[in-house]
Amino acid sequence: MVDQPDQHGELFAGVPYEYASVVKPGSFVFTAGACPLDESGQVVGADDPIAQADQCVSNLVRALASAGATLDDLVRTTIYVVGDQAELAVVWSTVAQRLLPHRPPSTLLGVRALGYQHQLVEIDGIAALAPD
Repeated sequence: MVDQPDQHGELFAGVPYEYASVVKPGSFVFTAGACPLDESGQVVGADDPIAQADQCVSNLVRALASAGATLDDLVRTTIYVVGDQAELAVVWSTVAQRLLPHRPPSTLLGVRALGYQHQLVEIDGIAALAPD
């Protein structure tokens, strides 16, 4: 469904993601930002960006599943992190490990604040489904 063309000709090959995805005809799934909320709506890991990243990926998996998609169908993610470059790096490492072996093109952004009190991480994704 999703192809990663040979892209590294003039781009740095050492990044832990693909630079682009090519989507064949089918349906798209656009997710809202997956937040680090548990089943009761409480923020998980108030001071722990790794725990929050893990919960966000778990919630992203659930959101994708509700639309008939999996992490392998992701064609793009955006990861928002409250913190400095060190926090961005640990969140990225956690998210990248959870997505493996899939490596969708991704953007990692440092932000000043997110929607819930004590929230440090949010992940949104776009997935592509195979045509029926």
